[in-house]
Amino acid sequence: MRHGNKINNLGRKSAHRSAMLANMACSLIEHKRINTTLAKAKALKIFVEPLVTKAKSDSTANRRIAFARLRNKYAVTELFKSIAEKVGDRPGGYTRIIKLGNRLGDNAEMALIELVDYNTTYNVAARDAKKKTTRRGRKKATTSDVKVDAVITEAKTESAE
Repeated sequence: MRHGNKINNLGRKSAHRSAMLANMACSLIEHKRINTTLAKAKALKIFVEPLVTKAKSDSTANRRIAFARLRNKYAVTELFKSIAEKVGDRPGGYTRIIKLGNRLGDNAEMALIELVDYNTTYNVAARDAKKKTTRRGRKKATTSDVKVDAVITEAKTESAE
């Protein structure tokens, strides 16, 4: 019986499950978004979010804890440098799960899990910073353009006479 056991075992032994979640977390940190099944995405969210919280305060102890969970020094470096810098002011909720529908082969529910601050589609501040202004209509004439146009029309009328 599984009374009070809230962890999703994902049909794997504990060593296989922890290795799989560590690999998926490293891929998420490296690529900022990954496609997986919905159950794995929910388990990965529980696995990754405490690590991102620890990365916000860069200390040797927190780096060792992250390395013990991730087992990849490049992922730990990326987590503590760029990701912690971007999510520094966010109080939680570092990942987003978007349902994608069912997989064709076995009809498993698929989902996209991504780091929230790296998506410019939903991130309004980043989208507005990149947005360029669009001009409609003609450019307004300046005073120097008006003077040049007047000189040209005077020259045309004099040459015509």
